[in-house]
Amino acid sequence: MITATDTHLLNPLISLHPSLLHKLIYNEPEITPSPHHPLIAKVISTQKLFDFIVQWFQSHPSPPVAIVSDFLLGWTSELASRLGIRRVVFSPSGAFSSSIIHTLWQSIDEIKARNHNRDDNFLLALQEIPNLPEFPWRHVPVIMRDYIKGDQDFESFRTGMLANMTSWGIMYNTFENLEGVYIDYMKKYVGHNRVWAVGPLLPEKDDPVAIMKRGGSSGSLLDHLFTWLDEKVDESVVYICFGSQVVLSERQMHALTGSLERSTVGFILCVKESGSSSLPVGFEDRMANRGLVVKDWVPQLAILRHPAVGLFITHCGWNSILEGIASGVMMLTWPMIADQFANAALLVDEMGVGKRACEGGPESVPDVVELAQLMDESLSGNRPERVKIKELKRAATKAVKQGTSTRDLDVFVELISEM
Repeated sequence: MITATDTHLLNPLISLHPSLLHKLIYNEPEITPSPHHPLIAKVISTQKLFDFIVQWFQSHPSPPVAIVSDFLLGWTSELASRLGIRRVVFSPSGAFSSSIIHTLWQSIDEIKARNHNRDDNFLLALQEIPNLPEFPWRHVPVIMRDYIKGDQDFESFRTGMLANMTSWGIMYNTFENLEGVYIDYMKKYVGHNRVWAVGPLLPEKDDPVAIMKRGGSSGSLLDHLFTWLDEKVDESVVYICFGSQVVLSERQMHALTGSLERSTVGFILCVKESGSSSLPVGFEDRMANRGLVVKDWVPQLAILRHPAVGLFITHCGWNSILEGIASGVMMLTWPMIADQFANAALLVDEMGVGKRACEGGPESVPDVVELAQLMDESLSGNRPERVKIKELKRAATKAVKQGTSTRDLDVFVELISEM
């Protein structure tokens, strides 16, 4: 299923297998505003597609035998049951953050009762999850922190999240060497082995066209950007990007740019047009010989895979983490929302492939001197984090080339083929 406006994204894939892949085009349902988080309203609006899909299914000469749907679309478990077919959850997030999220939703009433004062520093210890993760209440996704027991919208969202654990199977965009212990935990949690790690789902290194197009279409600045990188020493440049949603506050931007000026590193700083006014006056001119400020979409994966890039300051979105790992680039973490705090903990505390730069929303500002020093140190010498990220890169490459992820995907396809 795909919206009419997004069909161009799927067309290249369909053209490769026209007899196997078919589009079901739908119009996006109208979103009824919710007094709560906008994500809740968007997820609830998708439930309006239930009858449309049932009618399409019943009229199709060869209907599907399974539904693969995003983890936010928990209502498709009920849809699959209505149609008499299997539902497989696809989680674009990792197994570690998923185990935390579902444990929290399972126990949210008890947790909120214990933290009735809504203390941001209230410590949560999840002893049932491997490695006993602990984190403060302020790192819990805002939807959970704002959850109101008995509220129709919140209960609908929670029901959908819990329905994921009753689905026939779960597929994660991860790989065994990164999250094997959490894949095994999720198998025990759901009571069966139909939990698969099939990632990292990224273009192959020898597919430059796919890499350049990943995420959007490029602008005219790309020739200049890659020519600039080609002139740099290997692993001497810091790439800084905070994803498609986050805009740094003025204080955060001034601290970040101040640390760049104080450091000695070369850099590429991605800034949204909506946040470019926060750049200090004259910063781009002063740094013209050492860095680039980019205010347009850039092919992140291609940049990370360039030999000149040796460090990635990231908000810790899961796709960005996988791209950093697959490129073998050490990361400095700056998580701000949602699952990013768990992802940062996985990188820094468990895998040892990153260091903490900062954490939190607009009110959290890094120390200029400390961040400058951290960037300089991270690009100098044979740091253990840089050694470990190279090892993890090799494991990620092996996983999708006749390794554990290929094996899991083959098992999934075989089971579906038998239906």
